[in-house]
Amino acid sequence: MTRAQAPKAADQWQGVDRSRLPRHVAVIMDGNRRWAIARHLPGKSGHRAGRDTLRDLVKACVEIGIPYLTAFAFSTENWKRSADEVGFLWALFRDTLDREVDEMHANGVRMRFIGEIQELTPDLRERIAHAERRTAGNTALTLTIALNYGSRREIVSAARRLAEDVAAGALRPEDLDEATFGSYLYTGDQPDPDLLIRTSGEFRISNYLLWQLAYTEIYVTQTYWPDFGRADLRDALLAYQGRERRYGARP
Repeated sequence: MTRAQAPKAADQWQGVDRSRLPRHVAVIMDGNRRWAIARHLPGKSGHRAGRDTLRDLVKACVEIGIPYLTAFAFSTENWKRSADEVGFLWALFRDTLDREVDEMHANGVRMRFIGEIQELTPDLRERIAHAERRTAGNTALTLTIALNYGSRREIVSAARRLAEDVAAGALRPEDLDEATFGSYLYTGDQPDPDLLIRTSGEFRISNYLLWQLAYTEIYVTQTYWPDFGRADLRDALLAYQGRERRYGARP
């Protein structure tokens, strides 16, 4: 189904139980380049289209009432791509921040960024800081962008800071539990994802939120990310609501 064929506003969420929505949805936005290749377009066109898809998804989450959305935008492994593609992606991020922050703020979206932000260029760090300051008081949706992010690095960083606190006497080893360790992660102030959506048919989590996804429901679609629309989100939500979340217990 194309966006032009998407359901009308009155019935686009047909069948979805709004009382049983996931509180937190995470997405792995995969398939931009394959989408472009399938249309005989340059790969950069796929990344631009993918940006538009994320914008639409943010609006959809605000509309239906999902309070947390986390998107995997650039991994620590993505530096292995060609210099041309990497350079274009960072230019696209800059342009997106320049264009989108005011609209996000107007829609009540709080923007957060997680990852090795300190490794980015000063101008990009300043744009990120501005976006976070500008939208800090918003409550309709918390949009977290994982940028220069790798979950193993996140866990190692958390362990290092925890060890430093133990050495300084701020934390006793016997007081360490899962909740305490989780508070040292980038996402320590928000709930773990209830639903992970991965597009383009890949069945892996690609070093993304390894700790946080322990009991997350995973939904994989063959749809390339630029084609992922509201009808696809509805399908993911229906699949999520059709599952029984047992957390290791018997039904």
